[in-house]
Amino acid sequence: MQKSPTGPSRGVNANDILRFLLRREGEMASLLGRFVRLESPSDDKAAVDRFGRIVAKEWRNRGAEVRVLRQTERGNHVRVEAWLGERRPKKQLLILGHLDTVYPMGTHRRMPFRIEDGRAWGPGAFDMKGGLVIALFAFDALRAAGACPNKRWVFFWNSDEEVGSKSSRKEIEREARRSEAVLVLEPAAGRDGKLKTSRKGAGTAEIQVAGRSGHAGNAPHLPGAGVNAVHELALQIARLMKMNDRRRGITVQATVVFGGTVSNVVPEHARASIDIRHAHIADAPRINRAFRSLRPILPGAEIEVHGGVNRPPLERTSGVLKLFTRAKAIMEAMGLPLGEASVGGVSDGNFTAALGVPTLDGLGAIGDGAHSPREYVVLRSLPERAALLAGLLSTL
Repeated sequence: MQKSPTGPSRGVNANDILRFLLRREGEMASLLGRFVRLESPSDDKAAVDRFGRIVAKEWRNRGAEVRVLRQTERGNHVRVEAWLGERRPKKQLLILGHLDTVYPMGTHRRMPFRIEDGRAWGPGAFDMKGGLVIALFAFDALRAAGACPNKRWVFFWNSDEEVGSKSSRKEIEREARRSEAVLVLEPAAGRDGKLKTSRKGAGTAEIQVAGRSGHAGNAPHLPGAGVNAVHELALQIARLMKMNDRRRGITVQATVVFGGTVSNVVPEHARASIDIRHAHIADAPRINRAFRSLRPILPGAEIEVHGGVNRPPLERTSGVLKLFTRAKAIMEAMGLPLGEASVGGVSDGNFTAALGVPTLDGLGAIGDGAHSPREYVVLRSLPERAALLAGLLSTL
């Protein structure tokens, strides 16, 4: 990596970094536009790989060591290792983000990238191509400042975060175990740019019900009549709703329901998808046991339950609080406020936090409208968030 003109430093002047980045807001917006135009839906391997090659090239141009982790079904993951100074530091920080978006190919024709009223609009701009831009320019700022921190940085950009990170979870956890802390460049919480110091864990269960078909109007109370699978499913859903516990941060919601064929036939089959969220790791076994212990209520009905909690929460531990306190001090040095938030959505930071590695999330762009036609980034937030990331990378 590049030789720094200074010796090891405890950090850099936050205001100098911010001024450097404010002068490059236009460059950041231009690169964001390029990234957004390179559509990268999770289920299109060729498109994600094409975008990943562009991101990898940007890092290689900066002298970083880049390794592409090739995948068969999903897009390839991109691992970037960078540091400043002559010697490769032994200690590691992990920075997480993802290449994929939720939008199908062709969305950019309906939602073209545009800049208007200080905002950059387009599919994936907020979640989370803005975060990828922030990482590149934070590195540029540190190099320009002559910083020489005693950590190396691993930037891990995976290809399947939006669909559960199944092909990347083991790699992420392996890198986290080697790291002293994890910084996640998912979008900020709210329009005031709060960092995410806790996230709920999540899972999905499916309840499948088998009944017995019959004529809907012919004495359903008589022996041999149908067993209504939709009725059984409704009773099971009502039972599950009792698991909701606001105090413990547990939510259970039926989200997708199927059942029945025509209006005068007792439905023989029904099924429902159940979204599960929980705030505390300790509650996961109890939630899974509750789903596995479900039994039929109507005589003659049968049920099967699949899935359950599979992503741990990011809890607000003392390690997380220490990272947030450092981030807040960096922002205050630049004359900018910084708050924290707890959110119900999940990220790859959930995996790293569950390993006991201090994890700070929501360090990406400020904006709104993720996963919708209203997705945008506040352009002025790009240099501010890059300055915050640079401050963390240089001082942790």
